[in-house]
Amino acid sequence: MDLLADVLSRTGVRGSLGARIAAGQDWGLTWGGGTAAGFYAITAGDAWLGLPGHAPRQLVPGDVVLLPTGTEHTLGSSPGAAIDRRACADAERAQAAGEVLHLGGGAPRTHILGASFSSDAAASTQVLAALPEIVHVHAEHGSELEDTIRLLSRELARPRIATAVVLDRLVDILLIQLLRSWLDDNPGQVAGTWLGVLCDPVVREAMTALHQDPAHPWTTEGLAAKVAVSRATLTRRFLLTAGEAPGGYLTRWRMDLAATRLRDTDDTLDAIARSVGYTSVHAFSRAFSRTRGRAPGRYRIDSRAAPAR
Repeated sequence: MDLLADVLSRTGVRGSLGARIAAGQDWGLTWGGGTAAGFYAITAGDAWLGLPGHAPRQLVPGDVVLLPTGTEHTLGSSPGAAIDRRACADAERAQAAGEVLHLGGGAPRTHILGASFSSDAAASTQVLAALPEIVHVHAEHGSELEDTIRLLSRELARPRIATAVVLDRLVDILLIQLLRSWLDDNPGQVAGTWLGVLCDPVVREAMTALHQDPAHPWTTEGLAAKVAVSRATLTRRFLLTAGEAPGGYLTRWRMDLAATRLRDTDDTLDAIARSVGYTSVHAFSRAFSRTRGRAPGRYRIDSRAAPAR
C-alpha cells in the first residue's frame, strides 16, 4: 500500500484547474480567503506573491507555489503593485469557469496556471493542513513538475474530447510531485504532523499496517513487533513524527473511515462498527461520540442534511 495515496484518496483530496493568468504591465489583485488550497505554476514572465506576515516573494518561470489553507493573498507585477478591484471580481469568475484572466496593460508577458485543491471535511486527517502556509518549489528543484506543467499547457492549447478530465488528473499529479519535491528538501518542517510519518521508515511501515487492516485488534505491542522495534521505540518515534501515539492515531483514523460510511452509505451501525475494529455497536458509538461530539446516528442525519461538499 502507498500510504500517502491512500490518505489522499480516503480524505477526498481532489484538484481542479482554475483561472489562467495572462498579464502585461502594472497589474495586481487580491485572491483567496476560502477553504480550498491555492496552487500557481509560473510558465512565463514573473510575478510577486504577498501574504500577511510574510515578505513578498518573486515567482519565476518553473516555480510552483501551494497555499495549503487558501489564505488571502496578492499577486502582482511588483511587490507594491496597486490592486485592481475590478480585476479581483473578474478573477473570481475566471477561477470558477477555468478561463483566461487578462490583466495589466500591453501584450501579455507573464503566464500563470492556477488550480485549487479541496478535501473532505468529514476527515480529521488532513494532509494539506500539515503543510506550512506557503510551499514554494523553485524551478531548479521541480523537474518533474516542469514536465507535467508542459503537458497541461499543451492540453490547454489544443483541447480535445475529455480535456476537462485530463486537466484535473494532471492537476492531481502536480500535487503529488510538489509534495515529493518539497519533502525531499524540507523533512524537518513536517515533524509532529501526519506528513512527518513519510520521513521515518519505521513509523511509515507501522502506519501502513494500520491502514491495510484498520479492523485488526491492534495493540502498541503487537504493532511494534510487526515492525521489529520495541514498544517504547515505536511510541517515541510515533510521537516525534506524527505528533500522537499509535493508539490515538488508529482511533482517529477509524473514526474518519466510519464518518465517511455513515454519510455515504446505508450500512448498519453494526457493519460499520465491525469494519473499523469494534465488536459492539455500544463501544463504537461511545468512541465515535467522544471524537466527533455526536452519536453515529445523529452524525448520519446531520451530514446528509448538510450542503454537498
